[in-house]
Amino acid sequence: MTVRWGIAGPGRIAATVAAEFVHVPAAELVAVGSRSSERAKEFAGRHGIPQAYGSYAELFASDIDAVYLSTPHAQHTELALQAIEAGKALLVEKAFTTSVDDTTAIIEAAGRRGVFVMEAMWTRFLPAVVHLRELVASGELGEVRAVYGDLLAFREFEPADRLFNPVLGGGAVFDLGVYVISFAQQFLGTPDLVHAVGGLYPNGVEGQAGILMGWADGRYATEAIGFTAPGPGRQVVAGTKGWVEVKPRFHRAEDLSVHLLGEEPAELTFPRTGVGYSHELAHVCECIAAGLTESPVMPLADTLAVQQVMAEVLSQLGR
Repeated sequence: MTVRWGIAGPGRIAATVAAEFVHVPAAELVAVGSRSSERAKEFAGRHGIPQAYGSYAELFASDIDAVYLSTPHAQHTELALQAIEAGKALLVEKAFTTSVDDTTAIIEAAGRRGVFVMEAMWTRFLPAVVHLRELVASGELGEVRAVYGDLLAFREFEPADRLFNPVLGGGAVFDLGVYVISFAQQFLGTPDLVHAVGGLYPNGVEGQAGILMGWADGRYATEAIGFTAPGPGRQVVAGTKGWVEVKPRFHRAEDLSVHLLGEEPAELTFPRTGVGYSHELAHVCECIAAGLTESPVMPLADTLAVQQVMAEVLSQLGR
């Protein structure tokens, strides 16, 4: 089947994702919606989208099958609930929401309505990360005991910019932390303890943080995030039989360095199709065609667990 998609929120990330649909034979991008009719029409013209709507209600009432929700984090809950009520499958840009309660509300609404919902954690669907999960599942790395890395991305502080605006869900945790926490969570599960240190900008939004996640059996993950300094953006998954480096930048990974005990290191490359968002789009189309209401790769339980960790990090940072 061909899944007819609409984009809600014609911003920067939406423009990147819109260009990926050409790589997904099972998907057709047919509509875009915005609170501004002019913005919707301009975006539609730029990307060859046949339908443009000046309200999200009109978009959700149209003949689309699925919505890619790419508005700022703080707007996700209201729009996600509207899309779910309209019976549309939903791919929600990360971070999923700005609170545990809002994430829970969306999950419960999707369950009642019986529609597909997934967080747009595109990194999990990249061929390199898929191979890494397969390597772990095969037992070749032994038991995974630690995950560590960073996602540091220097940005000049601009209070009005979405990245730093608290009203729009700004801050390093929602923009960068969601990546590193979700990455560790897929290999180690949900942590038993979380400890965070970091600093806030003058407007109270966090600019950087060091995050330690721990498990009762001694496993751990350590992650660094922040806008205040640059960094490589890599991850290491360490097991009892070896370790794998996901080379920079890990969130758009193509290259793995595999080090198994007693063997020569192996350098592996797994090219992305397009920029890489096409892989998650293809997965969502497959799930919808199969009648699923959530993804087996990015299940809603994982989204909720990561949201809970982010909430604890923010609390410890003083937000």
